[in-house]
Amino acid sequence: MGKRSNFERRPRDFYPTPKEAALVLEPYIGTALFYEPCVGDGDLVRHLEDMGSVCMGSSDHEIDATTADYSNMADHECFITNPPWDRKILHPLIENLSKQAPTWLLFDADWMHTIQAAPYMRLCRAIVSVGRVKWIPDSKMTGKDNCCWYLFDDTGGVYSDGRPVFHGR
Repeated sequence: MGKRSNFERRPRDFYPTPKEAALVLEPYIGTALFYEPCVGDGDLVRHLEDMGSVCMGSSDHEIDATTADYSNMADHECFITNPPWDRKILHPLIENLSKQAPTWLLFDADWMHTIQAAPYMRLCRAIVSVGRVKWIPDSKMTGKDNCCWYLFDDTGGVYSDGRPVFHGR
């Protein structure tokens, strides 16, 4: 599944978001009106709504989130999703969504330390440490990668004030 194992990845990088990973985001989003563009089975939506946020719409592979225009789909203030970690999907997703609304994405913490992240860090406004996530509920093990919530924003709005702020655990 990851860089330190030989497990086969799940199709479409489908790893439902555990509640523990969603809870970390609560202090940073308050009660957000959000759109979920990589909804999967809806776990993240349920967790966020349990915390008081409202999902204004959702989609998955039926809409290509790397190119879709969401302006007419829902009255949302931001995007929040646990996207596929495949860089061929993740990077265009960052570019497309962050131009439309502030975008919270959950993925591996190591990414920010790579050369490939450099062009996207100019869009990054906040990084919230999550740590290791237990992606497979019945497993005895957590994942092998630390994770973060990343906030990307290219809208020129309230978050466009420079370098990202890191929030540790």
